[in-house]
Amino acid sequence: MRLGVLTGGGDCPGLNAVIRAVVRRAVNTHGDAVVGFLDAWDGVLERRTIELDVTKMRGMLPRGGTILGTRRGSPYDHDDGPRRARESLEALGVEALVVIGGNGSLTVASRLHDEQGIKVVGVPKTIDNDIVGTDVCFGFHTAVQIATDAIDRLHTTAESHDRVIVVEVMGRDTGWIATYAGIAGGATAILIPERPFDIDGIAAAVTSRHRRGRFASIVVVAEGARPREGTLPALDYDLDPQGRPRLGGVSAVVARALEQRVGIETRVVQIGHVQRGGTPNAYDRVLSTRLGVAAVDALHDGVFDSMVGLRNPGIIRVPLSEVTGRTRTVDLSIYDDVASVFFG
Repeated sequence: MRLGVLTGGGDCPGLNAVIRAVVRRAVNTHGDAVVGFLDAWDGVLERRTIELDVTKMRGMLPRGGTILGTRRGSPYDHDDGPRRARESLEALGVEALVVIGGNGSLTVASRLHDEQGIKVVGVPKTIDNDIVGTDVCFGFHTAVQIATDAIDRLHTTAESHDRVIVVEVMGRDTGWIATYAGIAGGATAILIPERPFDIDGIAAAVTSRHRRGRFASIVVVAEGARPREGTLPALDYDLDPQGRPRLGGVSAVVARALEQRVGIETRVVQIGHVQRGGTPNAYDRVLSTRLGVAAVDALHDGVFDSMVGLRNPGIIRVPLSEVTGRTRTVDLSIYDDVASVFFG
């Protein structure tokens, strides 16, 4: 079989590890040829490819980013895009496609299967950890560790200066990174999109903490967190090329409001894209490898229009119809029964 592979959406620790596993399983086990499409779906439409083999993938396991490049967007951004995608695959002799991406990329893959007959298997990729059908997405644990390391370092600065520090982490629609990093880093409060926050309640927790002689408070905020209606001015964001709000800056709003209420110097730290860059940790290297191998096996078993995911302790195959158009939000029992115990 001649297989194609692409990476779509934002970059993520572990992408190269997945590609490496796809190539190794396809070539060594099944005798396949593998072609990589450059810059996500643009590479499919423009027939920009690179031949992948075991030798070329040496040293890729710990390497961050993606050697294939990645972009947002899809064939459906063009009037004749879906047809061109199918014709490109046919012209290149690609019989099936491994799509490594988030909700957007997997939705495109499913539509192309249904409408153009393209054989696809998806691999869930996002540090936000918000894809339905898998216990965890590769890249998430690395992002959490990076955020936790930053929070650990910020504790000493906050203690030295008796400050409040508001730490903004990624999380557009869900607060998985904020919740896990906040618990691991001993946050005073954690603000997530799933629960609109009450700024006065946070201020009261910070004030109580400092009155008890705890001269440091770390408030962890997911970039998509929002205040309860009527408690703070509505946040206004520019739109990205896909029409989505270009998030970032809610931490500054929270910091100003807290400083006004508690009278303690408050600083902002936005960790930003550092969470997505660099080498994946050991957990994500193993998970990426397992998912890459499983994706190739699913193609050879004829299980198309599916996604491979983790259902502890094993790897499962989930129909893409059960994945697309849905968001896996934070398990609020973790937030309410565990994280909130340590607030204040």
